[in-house]
Amino acid sequence: MPASEILAILMLVSFFVLLIAGIPVALTLATAGLVFGYLGFGSLLFNLLPSRIFGVVTNSTLLAIPLFVFMGMMLEKSKLAEDLMDVIGHLAGSLRGGLGIGIVLVGVLLGATTGIVGATIVTLGLLTLPGMLRRGYDKRLACGVICASGTLGQIIPPSLILILLADILNESVGTLFAAAMVPGLLLAAIYVIYILVLGIIRPDMVPAFSQEERDLISKKELLTKSFKVVAPPVALVGAVLGSIIAGIAAPSEAASMGALGAIVVTAIGGRLNWSVVRETAQATTKITAMMMFILICAQAFALAFRGLQGEKIVHDLFAFLPGGVNSDIWFLMLIIFILGFFIEWIEISYIAVPLFLPVFIQANVDLVWLAALICINLQTSFLTPPFGWALFFLRGVTPPEVTTGDIYRGVIPFIIMQFVALVLVFQFPALATWLPKAIGW
Repeated sequence: MPASEILAILMLVSFFVLLIAGIPVALTLATAGLVFGYLGFGSLLFNLLPSRIFGVVTNSTLLAIPLFVFMGMMLEKSKLAEDLMDVIGHLAGSLRGGLGIGIVLVGVLLGATTGIVGATIVTLGLLTLPGMLRRGYDKRLACGVICASGTLGQIIPPSLILILLADILNESVGTLFAAAMVPGLLLAAIYVIYILVLGIIRPDMVPAFSQEERDLISKKELLTKSFKVVAPPVALVGAVLGSIIAGIAAPSEAASMGALGAIVVTAIGGRLNWSVVRETAQATTKITAMMMFILICAQAFALAFRGLQGEKIVHDLFAFLPGGVNSDIWFLMLIIFILGFFIEWIEISYIAVPLFLPVFIQANVDLVWLAALICINLQTSFLTPPFGWALFFLRGVTPPEVTTGDIYRGVIPFIIMQFVALVLVFQFPALATWLPKAIGW
């Protein structure tokens, strides 16, 4: 084996060793890339690296990230979730499992507006978990519904995952947004069906609202409140996504209008003040800086790995797999799923996907379809123990009677449902490719 390939393997090993040792992922990427890149090329790596970093910081597509984060944080700070949960909870309350279904629907709406997993799960946990337990919902099911619904924003556009994948796969953001729409709604529908079936076979796990509770608000009041609460975010999402998918606006342009629209929606609700603006700006800066720092550090890793013939190692590895390109795809899905136990979706996107991408390009795999599969799979990284961030977020706001074991066991059925959605999109690629083709992307 050539010395360069040995260095590439050692580089991967050192990356995971540093990761297990608790070193932040960005620094791990940079350290492994710079050290082994220098061992392989000397100072030549440092001559090439600035142009790679310049390409990242001047990529106009990535400008959509801080704008969408701002939109999401502004709507989260405006307490949009509280109003949505109140309305949808009453609308679905007469149905067994209605509150659980309402949480899924709120997760869809918040996913399409805020897309901030931590904020969504914490909000849903604080607002709904005590009420679900008080009404007799199974503890594990309640935790699973909240965690799974809170992560829907990672596949339902405008998703930050899709923006990064568009950059990695060199595809249009609008195309990937369109491709993820149906799989995202399919996943939410699977959750709803699961809760409805539980309402039939295990009604004790998902009781309905009592009549006395439903009588607290009249149908007229509920209809009026529904229009005031649901219409503004739905209109905002429709305008942002519609303008991107229809090709009217570039992602960054639509994201800027979304950010402005979030300010308007917050102002209409009477909740726009200096404190909200300051907190939104601070949170947006932190999230964006973290993401961009990881992207910049990943350039050193990717440049060194490619120069050390790491892509050849990956290509040779895939050549040993039986079953052709389908086996290659499922091998990638397995790698992403396993990495999801330990590291976040940003690192997975910039480590695993670029390594395997040349193999799929050479095999003429539809990258839009592949992006949808990756996105569904990446979503599981928020739910898989021991480092699923959704589990940590919910653990921080659960009442004392809910244990960590309850949360871990509660998400298992939803991880299985995500795998079902992954298999469906794999078996029926049109679920991801139909909408982009229908609108001419």
